[in-house]
Amino acid sequence: MEMIKLQSNERIDDLLTYGLQIIQSPDVFSFSMDAVLLARFCTVPMKGNILDLCSGNGVIPLLLSTRSRASIVGVEIQHRLWDMAVRSVRLNQLEKQIRMEHRDLRTLLDVMTQGSYELVTVNPPYLPVPQGEQNVNEHIALARHEVACNLEDVISIASRLVRNGGKVAMVHKPTRLVEILNIMQRYRLEPKRIRFIHPRANAEANMVLIEAIRDGKPEVRLLPPLIVYQNETEYCRELLDVYYGHTSSLNDEQGASN
Repeated sequence: MEMIKLQSNERIDDLLTYGLQIIQSPDVFSFSMDAVLLARFCTVPMKGNILDLCSGNGVIPLLLSTRSRASIVGVEIQHRLWDMAVRSVRLNQLEKQIRMEHRDLRTLLDVMTQGSYELVTVNPPYLPVPQGEQNVNEHIALARHEVACNLEDVISIASRLVRNGGKVAMVHKPTRLVEILNIMQRYRLEPKRIRFIHPRANAEANMVLIEAIRDGKPEVRLLPPLIVYQNETEYCRELLDVYYGHTSSLNDEQGASN
């Protein structure tokens, strides 16, 4: 494996148990469960082209490479995170499959052809820009808040870049579900699969996974909820299987038809 130079305050972590490694730093936003769930929830093409928006340090492209032979492009606006992602791709010798782009996603139509991707994934900033003081860490503020792009920016670009009949998969907060579905339908993305993530059986959902089809027929399926903890400290079996490589997808469903 190629020797990769680490910058100040960086480390190399094992990416679950998939034989992959990823460069991370406490100075920037590290990947979390939502990225893993999205990479295992989405319906992947076995070949063709996949686009990941708001890629951060490249965790979703890396995980998707274990499920598909498709060419994967990741887009990240923050130079620090993009650079970490590029080096993580080299660290795992995946340069032939994954390419990281340092771009503002709002400008992608200047350099990418409309309808050129079979799948677009996105783990966007969840929160509107707050009034008053924001997070003093610029990297974390951009990852959490809609500073560089908002929900409509993300969905409109995803809709234009995915092919007709292709899929767009997103992880977000349930509190914004109605807004997400409305914007998706406005941009010809028909929601087909929705799954809520609950931390515990008696708790409200704190994440939602959504997969839509470009120009799909109106029909949505609400999948069984995923309860993260089966008791106070142990993950449920389905999540353990996903995290530790016993299964490549979050469930055996292959998605709804067009």
